[in-house]
Amino acid sequence: MNKPVVIGVAGGSGSGKTTVARKLVEQFADSVVYLEQDSYYKDQSHLTLEERQKTNYDHPLSFDTDLLIEQLSQLLQYKSIDKPVYDYTEHTRAPETVRLEPKDVIILEGILILDDERLRNMMDIKIFVDTDADVRILRRIERDIKERGRTFQSVMDQYLNVVRPMHLQFIEPSKRYADLIIPEGGHNQVAINLLINHIRMYLHTANTR
Repeated sequence: MNKPVVIGVAGGSGSGKTTVARKLVEQFADSVVYLEQDSYYKDQSHLTLEERQKTNYDHPLSFDTDLLIEQLSQLLQYKSIDKPVYDYTEHTRAPETVRLEPKDVIILEGILILDDERLRNMMDIKIFVDTDADVRILRRIERDIKERGRTFQSVMDQYLNVVRPMHLQFIEPSKRYADLIIPEGGHNQVAINLLINHIRMYLHTANTR
């Protein structure tokens, strides 16, 4: 194989894209390296906590996309990377990193990965997980309260003032770049099975070139 296969999994917050990505990771196990766009939020250690909390995390400029592209390029050359870690409680990058070894399959998952043309050009398969807005907000409320220590009011304020407008401005329009649209995310087993078979065929073709 000349280079790893890059599979992009995009979709709105709470769409189920992470579930789809993890099912693919489980399926291909030792052959997969998993990159989350969320790991590449910009370092904000120079700001106060209050200033960090005001950051629009659903805008393309909140990500260090240059670093993501650099590290994805390294993985494509079968080179190891030190992936950043984002601390959601402190709203900035953590001091530690995670060592990732190169694999034949790279799964890149995130809300805005299809918005950036440079990232799109690095993907072999582009997926958009499409889920109704009411389902997405309910999932987001549950996740942010349970996993990120947020209050119900703060989640709703963020959704109405930031998440929803950014989804309409950036995320939803990026759907047109997808090769495959999966309704209802990880619950759509038929689509996931088709995707798994397609990836297997892609890997087989690449290995026999």
